[in-house]
Amino acid sequence: MAVVITGLMSFTMVARAQSYTQPFQNQTTTLMGKSVQANMYFVKMGYWRLKTATLNLNFQLSQLSDRQTSDVTVTLNGVAVASFRPQATTGLQTKQLNIPTRLIAGTNNLQVRGQLLNQVDKQRVTVAPTPANWLTIDQRSNVNFEYDIAPAESKINSFYEHFTGTDTIVDQQAVMAIPDQPSQAELTASLYALAGQSRLITTEDEQLPVVQLTDSKVKRAHYQMLIARYHRLPKVVRERIDVKKMQGGALIQTLKLEGHQLLVVTAKTDQLLIKAAKFVANQELMRETSQAAKRVTGGTPTYTSTLQYDGSYQLTPTDDQLTGTDHQEKAYFVSLPTDRTNANGSTIHLKFRYSKNLNFKQSLVTIKVNGQPIGSRRLSVARADNDELTVKLPPNKSLSNAFTIQVGFDLMLPGQDNDRAVSQTPWATVLSGSQAFIKSQPNRDLLFDNYPSTFIKNRTFNHVVVVAPQTMAPADFATLTNLFNLMGNFVQQNTGTIQVYRHQPSRAVLKTSSVIAFGTPAQNNLIKQLNSQLYFQFNRQFTGFRSNEKLSLESRYAQNVGTAQLIRSPYNAQRALLVVTASKPTDVYRASTQINLQRNVQQYRDADAILVDRDNHHFSYRFKKNKALRQTMPVPRLIQTHSQLLLFLAAGLGCFVILGGAVILILRKNGFLKREAKHDAR
Repeated sequence: MAVVITGLMSFTMVARAQSYTQPFQNQTTTLMGKSVQANMYFVKMGYWRLKTATLNLNFQLSQLSDRQTSDVTVTLNGVAVASFRPQATTGLQTKQLNIPTRLIAGTNNLQVRGQLLNQVDKQRVTVAPTPANWLTIDQRSNVNFEYDIAPAESKINSFYEHFTGTDTIVDQQAVMAIPDQPSQAELTASLYALAGQSRLITTEDEQLPVVQLTDSKVKRAHYQMLIARYHRLPKVVRERIDVKKMQGGALIQTLKLEGHQLLVVTAKTDQLLIKAAKFVANQELMRETSQAAKRVTGGTPTYTSTLQYDGSYQLTPTDDQLTGTDHQEKAYFVSLPTDRTNANGSTIHLKFRYSKNLNFKQSLVTIKVNGQPIGSRRLSVARADNDELTVKLPPNKSLSNAFTIQVGFDLMLPGQDNDRAVSQTPWATVLSGSQAFIKSQPNRDLLFDNYPSTFIKNRTFNHVVVVAPQTMAPADFATLTNLFNLMGNFVQQNTGTIQVYRHQPSRAVLKTSSVIAFGTPAQNNLIKQLNSQLYFQFNRQFTGFRSNEKLSLESRYAQNVGTAQLIRSPYNAQRALLVVTASKPTDVYRASTQINLQRNVQQYRDADAILVDRDNHHFSYRFKKNKALRQTMPVPRLIQTHSQLLLFLAAGLGCFVILGGAVILILRKNGFLKREAKHDAR
């Protein structure tokens, strides 16, 4: 990027050439069958002026496949762009294909389809599907872009688009900067804003850092978001702010300063600063704001739109058509709120139609969940124009909060055999009315399997209190970055509450909140007070950890490790308390690296404590016997949950009343009660 500076602030930007390689998020996958297909997805930023796009496809075919007959076709958004035959090699192959830039949209579906024919001998091939028909697509496949960057305009939505771009994050050209020793309100505002930005970041390994204003990363980053009270902004920034616009409100304003693009979020009061941060955390509002400055008052609507969870999921917004003989399959992803898991009684209702030229004795439709079949039915010519299938998920089938539903069709033609190709093309269409009805229940597990869902409810922060160090070192900002980039991926709304404290909160606050405490005992008095509740406890001098029943710790080694511990809050048994601590801030940061990305957290199954040393050796343990948070139910829910027990109790009580009445009648009939009364009268 070329920058021409005239005077102190004015400059002109021109587009700069860039190259970016975007990996697919698919794992290495093996596809089996005569006709196979795989779907991969990639995105293009709106500010890219594409020059070229190249698919680097890494794959391997069965050693038995006939290279002269087998073929692979690549389609982009439903349009075929290339077909080729594999090379005559048995190892991993790489095929580079140019993708027409005119076909590339914002979000793109790249489909790889193959017809795999096995070689019987030099003269014959077989079309019968066998386990030897396979195509493996390597996870290192990617798309490489060559493009120019259109400069960001002096508009909030233009800055926002560049700031959250995948290439911006990967190239470490975006930072969120706050004062070196931020106030509680400045920290709270930064976490609201960070959660709102991080949910848009699609890169697997990179994060949006929260840093001090004096951090060297600020100077290196082209796009900077500054969050601070007005009087704590750098002087050169304050001079560019029109104070009149801040009367009774906060201000969000773009600036161009010394070759950098800035978005300043500021106010003169704590409440208005947090209000402005909630505006920044609202993706819809930020994309709609086309002016250079936005004034936010106490009455400005900032909450994100909310979708009430009712358990109903539309599999596809548009009809999906599958064509070709034999097995054809389409996958759909279902995502529950992160704090919930599936319950018994879930169903999948599929609406579909298909061609009438099939062999209906052999053609089937099958529904799978995470690759496991849960229901099949033979297709019928009578229902071909409007067919439906409803299947129930097996009782007690455990699923995570995100799973895959696969709809597969076996489309067989009359007279289809292994020796001749069929000219007719069968098809099947999954209709947009298809739905999954997933019953769910809260996930109350207090383990890292369920992190960070333990701090989230209905896709937003569940009254989260963060107790930060009284004096924050650079490593503490990195710890904060790790903790809340991951949480932001799960938090879909800004309607929840989060509050940062630089001192120990009152017991009343701790009792009503899910708490995250990080830092060393010397920095954070709450951690020092919680020491007896921790699984890995500090020694008396708080210079290192003690050995426990799970792990013996040598005294010097124990001074150079960090821990993340998920305990039941001693202030409220229905709440979680996460402690990320060590005797040194750098070791606290090292512990936070184990819970900064979802793939890192997934390593720690059935664990509530993690320990990491400076050689990156990490250990996980489970200490608590009962993993569930205690829960109180509202009376209507309690009655509904225990309705059968209550019916039995009511029936038993009724029988007791009837039996008691019968005994009284018998006694009265035989004169026992009458005699007793006369005796009392005498």
